[in-house]
Amino acid sequence: MCEQLKNRIQEIGIVLPPAPKPAGVYRPILIVNDQLLVSGQGPVKEDGSLMQGRVGSDLNKEQGKIAARQVALTMLSTIITHAPKDLIIKRIVKVFGMVNAIPEFEDHPYVINGFSELFSEIFGEEHGIGVRSAVGMQLPQNIPVEIEAIFLL
Repeated sequence: MCEQLKNRIQEIGIVLPPAPKPAGVYRPILIVNDQLLVSGQGPVKEDGSLMQGRVGSDLNKEQGKIAARQVALTMLSTIITHAPKDLIIKRIVKVFGMVNAIPEFEDHPYVINGFSELFSEIFGEEHGIGVRSAVGMQLPQNIPVEIEAIFLL
């Protein structure tokens, strides 16, 4: 699927950022039985830098949604970089979305839609949408969004 995934990304005309190096002691991805687990990813830009800002103060909800879409691109890059070339992803199973937002901000699910909409576009609505959580919290390096996911192989 990594080859098929690369082809689909090119077909849509998406440009991926570089896959980030781990910022701690963890694996970017881990395959366990029939699942691919992807560690939390932040919004890496094409130049390798991180998007930054807190949703509700530095960024509005639309900018937060764009950051979540950028996390989806980062995750795709991480999968393509680290997964075996013959990997076949059947569907996304679970998404855990974290939004760096002010306490008064209440549209966390809207922000995480930026991630979910891109995966739906790539894998189709049936296989690109899984179960999901969207919560607010303080995130490292003042990134606006961090997302981890589980895929069925």
